Amino acid sequence: MAKQERVIVIDFGGQYNQLIARRVRECSVYSEVYPNTISMDEIRELSPKGIIFTGGPSSAYKEDSPSISTEIFELGIPILGICYGAHLMAHLLGGKVGSAPVSEYGRTEVSLIPSSVIFKNVSMDTIVWMSHTDYIAEVPEGFSVTGSTRSCPVAAMADPSRKFYAVQFHPEVNHTVEGQKIIRNFVYNVCGCVGEWQISSFADKMVESLREKIGSGRVLCALSGGVDSSVAAVLLSKAVGKQLTCVFVDHGLLRKDEGDEVEAVFGPSGAYDLNFIRVNAADRFYQKLSGVSEPESKRKIIGEEFIRVFEEESKKIGTVDYLVQGTIYPDVIESGLGKSATIKSHHNVGGLPDYVDFKEIVEPLRLLFKDEVRAVGRELGIPEHLVSRQPFPGPGLGVRIIGAVTPEKIKIVQEADAIYREEVAKAVESWREENKGGKFPDWLPDQYFAAITNMQSVGVMGDGRTYDYAVALRAVHTSDFMTADAVHLPWELLDIVTNRIVNEVKGVNRVLYDCTSKPPGTIELE
Repeated sequence: MAKQERVIVIDFGGQYNQLIARRVRECSVYSEVYPNTISMDEIRELSPKGIIFTGGPSSAYKEDSPSISTEIFELGIPILGICYGAHLMAHLLGGKVGSAPVSEYGRTEVSLIPSSVIFKNVSMDTIVWMSHTDYIAEVPEGFSVTGSTRSCPVAAMADPSRKFYAVQFHPEVNHTVEGQKIIRNFVYNVCGCVGEWQISSFADKMVESLREKIGSGRVLCALSGGVDSSVAAVLLSKAVGKQLTCVFVDHGLLRKDEGDEVEAVFGPSGAYDLNFIRVNAADRFYQKLSGVSEPESKRKIIGEEFIRVFEEESKKIGTVDYLVQGTIYPDVIESGLGKSATIKSHHNVGGLPDYVDFKEIVEPLRLLFKDEVRAVGRELGIPEHLVSRQPFPGPGLGVRIIGAVTPEKIKIVQEADAIYREEVAKAVESWREENKGGKFPDWLPDQYFAAITNMQSVGVMGDGRTYDYAVALRAVHTSDFMTADAVHLPWELLDIVTNRIVNEVKGVNRVLYDCTSKPPGTIELE
């Protein structure tokens, strides 16, 4: 990839950094995120067509805030600053940045100057996503204001002669209605990219790279049966064949009947020629999690126990050189990149213990987003029902159980979730029959699941008083799993699901529906 055109993203600690790279890739231009400590020589070596400064939680005018050498403005490379990146650009080039008289957060209407090249074909008045407490009080010499809101006089600025552009808002998130147009305009109209990068070539290149890297080494793959680990397993199988052993750890935190379903697909009677080992370790995980309520602690306990199980299994099969995991880009950013804010630790990233008894951990999907992983899966010929299945977190139901994990809560959430998924599937099928097939209904979520809260409340069932748990239902629309909107499921469907859960699942007397978007929430409850 060294010779291909690329736009690099410089990380200043924001939460959407990988999402910016993903939006650039949607323009068929390769993009990766680099820390703000990257040297100017490294940038020259990469020879990017453009540079994007990310957002971040700091104030650009404070001494300890992340920064970068002003030499970057002398490289002759187009630069787009987003939020903190806009502040930093203004600050470093002689403008003034300070604490805003009025902070803005959420959907905001902005008025743009359409003559600005990055706003080509963008409405003069459009909705964007704001998230800032600082503002640009005075633009640097050579810049002009190209956008504003009622509370923010400099919502966008530009210096076309040097190809420097900046926006106060976040064009990368779905909540910015025409954000992708803005990014595309920067990539093509400012940077001059032609769009050479395609995900279709990834699989062949990665198989070749893995074969060269691993050689005659033996490989252990952490197979959960989810999209990411399944694609990783098939990639490794094509690369090294029988040198690969796939270990499926059933930690007792899977969805109802899921352990058996995974074994049916990847086990001896499945479609793939894999060395497959199933480890039933539920009791072991339950013991480690006993009494633990804090979400990050649960994630790290599950992550470490996963690794220990893999180490034990590797000793049984002989020397193992590499451990393969299905880590993807959103896992990396949400676990913290450099000084980025840590949203949550993923069991296959931030949850790794300090000592791991393998030569190296291999993560072939580490630079891909979920939709790109699905595309690779299709290129590899993995069945569509596996490629398109809903994401399931590595820690499993451990992060869909608020508070301490107990066998009782696991049973409750498994049964409630199974009912929920069954009724959504029925509703979709009914809708398609009534509408003579065709596309799926607009309300069909990209991800939906049931979780159990730690709240117990009084209820009345039959002639008796109950004091049982509340189950929360979650359903979201998302294209990138970095941002999401709550789905407005039909009330009739929610009514059916609620009645079934309170009548069929012992220990539940109340069902809640989560209407929170991401941000400010996350897709999972923990």
